[in-house]
Amino acid sequence: METRVGVVGIVVEDLTSVPMVNDILHNFSHIIVGRMGIPYREKEISVISLIVDGTTDEISSLTGKLGKLNGINVKSAITKK
Repeated sequence: METRVGVVGIVVEDLTSVPMVNDILHNFSHIIVGRMGIPYREKEISVISLIVDGTTDEISSLTGKLGKLNGINVKSAITKK
């Protein structure tokens, strides 16, 4: 199956969900090309950006699992081909 490159933005509003986020990201490490995480302590949130290279099913699975967690907001944008 053809892979696509994309960016996934994750906003963590419930910091107790961080271990679950990290577990999911570890499970999808094979499609993660790069990761940058910024803790925004003044607002008590964290922002994570990912560069991914995977099939649309893999990327959708990643964002879907993250989106089901409490206090986690996820958005993605992927290439068309």
